[in-house]
Amino acid sequence: MNHPREYKNQQVVILGLARSGVAVAKLFHEYGAIVTVNDKKELDLCPEADELTALGISVICGSHPADIIHQAVKLVVKNPGIPYTIEPIQSAQKLGIEIVTEVEVAYHVCQAPMICVTGSNGKTTTTTWIGLMLEAAAKKPIVAGNIGRALTEAALEADSDNMMVVELSSFQLKGTKDFRPKVACLLNVYETHLDYHGAMDDYIASKSMLFANQTSVDTAVLNWDDPVCRRIAGEVKASVLPFSIKEELEYGLFIQPSLSDKTIPTTEKQLVYRDRQGLLHNILSVSQLGIPASFNVENALAASAAAITADVPLEHIAKALRDFRGVEHRLEHVATKDGVLFYNNSKATNATATIKTIESFEQQDIILIAGGLDRGSDYMELLPVFQERVKGLVTMGQTKQKISDVAMLAGMSRVKTVDTANDVQDTITEAVREAMAMAKAGDVVLLSPACASWDMFPSYEERGRMFRQSVHNL
Repeated sequence: MNHPREYKNQQVVILGLARSGVAVAKLFHEYGAIVTVNDKKELDLCPEADELTALGISVICGSHPADIIHQAVKLVVKNPGIPYTIEPIQSAQKLGIEIVTEVEVAYHVCQAPMICVTGSNGKTTTTTWIGLMLEAAAKKPIVAGNIGRALTEAALEADSDNMMVVELSSFQLKGTKDFRPKVACLLNVYETHLDYHGAMDDYIASKSMLFANQTSVDTAVLNWDDPVCRRIAGEVKASVLPFSIKEELEYGLFIQPSLSDKTIPTTEKQLVYRDRQGLLHNILSVSQLGIPASFNVENALAASAAAITADVPLEHIAKALRDFRGVEHRLEHVATKDGVLFYNNSKATNATATIKTIESFEQQDIILIAGGLDRGSDYMELLPVFQERVKGLVTMGQTKQKISDVAMLAGMSRVKTVDTANDVQDTITEAVREAMAMAKAGDVVLLSPACASWDMFPSYEERGRMFRQSVHNL
């Protein structure tokens, strides 16, 4: 696409309100474009509409009118979550109208270099860590994107003295064209979001858009333990900075000795960086990380790699790694009740995230609360941890029966499903009570759904909030 200023007096359609839609609509309006915003939700469910209408922007709610897309439209900016199968997108494609997401728009107006993070799991933790590392080194970071703040809004505030730290989803990246981050970090690739992408090839291709326009002066931070990341490493034009928890690297960041070496105590394992001259630099010990679990070691390595590319001193990197206590709804300790520990891991929206979380508890028995939006998975990958680590299971949502069936195959005898009609707070409260009834002192009750929240809750945050409330009310 062109710079937004080039759309003055031209028609631009924004599909979807929410944070990003509002930010993009205001931006194009300020540049003089003729902006139409369309959201299929009814007007009373679109509180953002009043602000845009007051600016003179046309807002159409309640449906996608057949004539919303026509030959005179020069650009369509879609909300990342809107599928490409809806009629307005199909019409735009037939007419040859360019379709982008907000990320592409933000790139064209942003003066600051971008450090961007994507992956199936760990994006928010890694992005937050990078922001803290840059802040410690007075690099003036602005953290935005999928992590919360609309990227377009943040990009307009940035200048060349800032550094943008951006969390990106596959949905956002799929709609990019010219987007080129200075540092692009891919944490991992697991099977997820197939209801949107249709197949893994499309999902991987969307993630790979992060590197599409990089050159040799840019950096690609890649997980050397992930086969997809390693394959992508051979395709990118950027300079590759790898990280690994399983092997020692000739160049990059890794654990010494490897986490896979169970003969060495965790307290003796170190996060290290080997530079291009072969010199080894200690960052800190694994035991000093502010948040536990092997997947957070991976996130720590990735964040450190990104910070190193921004010339952050290692002492600032180490301090951020020590001081950070985790993001909300990600392995968040809620309370201890009668010796039972309750953890909120609502951000685990796929089975791999749930498996890694379960494996992070080395000793305790686990009572798992899981279930949510059905995206077509059979959840059979949960079978080994159900057999080895999970003492009891409570399921809810669209996938409650699928996940319960896997538990039965695993030989679990303590399995409950909950469904209290349309009251989601009652449902999760009942789930917490059932889990508590299965637990004894020293056990962990873990909300780690392995599913998105949208069948019952507006967001994983709301799901986690209701879980916390139910625990505190026990």
